[in-house]
Amino acid sequence: MDATATTPFSTLIRTASHEQHTEAESSSFMSDMLGGRLGVDAYTRYTEQLWFVYRALEDGAQALRDDPVAGPFIQPELMRSAELERDLAHLRGAGWREGLKPLAATAAYAERVAECARDWPAGYIAHHYTRYLGDLSGGQIIRGTAEKTWGFERKGDGVRFYVFEQISNPAAFKREYRELLDAVNADDLEKQRIIDECKNAFALNTAVFHELGEVFPLSA
Repeated sequence: MDATATTPFSTLIRTASHEQHTEAESSSFMSDMLGGRLGVDAYTRYTEQLWFVYRALEDGAQALRDDPVAGPFIQPELMRSAELERDLAHLRGAGWREGLKPLAATAAYAERVAECARDWPAGYIAHHYTRYLGDLSGGQIIRGTAEKTWGFERKGDGVRFYVFEQISNPAAFKREYRELLDAVNADDLEKQRIIDECKNAFALNTAVFHELGEVFPLSA
């Protein structure tokens, strides 16, 4: 019997995208930021890029609530835009929207998310998965680093993006999320397309890190 026929989809998507996930995590920008070698301006610029991606992700979510494929994944306790805006107001001031522009890689990433939300709900799931499960997991490392390196109040303004106040048990929530993936309303061919889009999502994210690395190179 084909192993993929009995392997849970949540396992397939995680293992198939492992290489791309590792590449994103090990980018020079993320390594430098997590290593405390960059200033708060780099963290601010990174947070700005997240806002463009999550605006595309969450603006698209509204129309997908009743979709048979993506609908089960649209959960209000995950939404991050409001927290991002509060963080940006803290980082950039009350006029934080003024002059705010995405990097070219960010614009491409956000457009792909919006395209999937509009035209391909199953593809939207790939972006939903890579972002929100990442926020609940590795995102907590970024929060801890930001609090330690730049002196933000623990779980306060500046790092609220990483604080899921409506999720009391992240481990249980992630377990339930993986059950949603395992039960996704898609045939095997569509599941493979979701996996491929998951890899693409990580590649788009890595491109943002690379561009941020060019903006904030460590001096020799």
